[in-house]
Amino acid sequence: LLTAVRNWTNIPTLTGVRLALLLLAWLLARSLMLLAPEQLTAIFALDVGFDLALAVAIAIPLVQARQMKQLGIVSKIVLLGAANALFYLGALGMLEEGVRWGLYSGLYLILSLIFVMARRVVPFFIERGVGYPVQLTNHVWVDRSSLVLLLGLWLVDVFTPWAKLASLLAAALVGVHGVRLVGWYTPGVWKKPLLWVLFLGYGSAVLGFLLKALSGVLPLSPYLALHAYAVGGIGLMTVGMMARVALGHTGRSIQDPPKILVPAFVLLALALLSRVLLAWALPQWYAGWIELAAVAWISAFSLFVLAYAPMLIRPRVDGQPG
Repeated sequence: LLTAVRNWTNIPTLTGVRLALLLLAWLLARSLMLLAPEQLTAIFALDVGFDLALAVAIAIPLVQARQMKQLGIVSKIVLLGAANALFYLGALGMLEEGVRWGLYSGLYLILSLIFVMARRVVPFFIERGVGYPVQLTNHVWVDRSSLVLLLGLWLVDVFTPWAKLASLLAAALVGVHGVRLVGWYTPGVWKKPLLWVLFLGYGSAVLGFLLKALSGVLPLSPYLALHAYAVGGIGLMTVGMMARVALGHTGRSIQDPPKILVPAFVLLALALLSRVLLAWALPQWYAGWIELAAVAWISAFSLFVLAYAPMLIRPRVDGQPG
């Protein structure tokens, strides 16, 4: 986000000591949770402080550049901080439903952030990346209704007992995002790993909405939708975005991604298949599917780190800042 905002505004974002302090707040919160979990109040302050500091670091250059339309990104970071605070208030025994409210709010807010970023960049990536002229279809009504419906699903699913209404909202989201995916489809995406991973990840999030909708009429575990959101929608989309954007932001060619990405993406797809579809279709082997999903997930991200850590710890190859 900091790199993207620098590109959008042409105004420098955090570097050096200030960036190191921001990272330190994030790292300390997680290290203390492992090493000194009894210090939960200090962890609370560090973790939520990181969220708010990141929001401020993003907001300042956007305001300076008068890019007020981009402040929606900042609002989502602030809401993520609020969800984080709900979690800690619950963990501290100060809010009975805090842990559940915080975790599930965080899930929906990250999905929302992913959908917003996907709408901005995925059509651009596809049009520039398939290797032939293509004009993708985008609808304003889809852009607006998808955000409103997701807001409704979040509030209803997390804060009310109205499961049937949540299922109806999820069914509407299947239709809206299905229209978007059809408008973005072109056969050339399957020839480019950096494109099909995004298409598959987006489709996995829509699968999550479908499973959520079906849970209102069929005896489905609610965790199927949860893991379709998390393993597919968040996992595949996040690693796909990182893989593509990191190449550009380190001065490398997006037309020549590391070959190791394909097995990494396939392993993530296997984790999704095992954790959601196989666990649903063949529940008698449920524990085995969970173990397979875990091994595939860890292996996929290990391959990603192996390929990208050397790029990300060095200066850009073109000498530009970043």
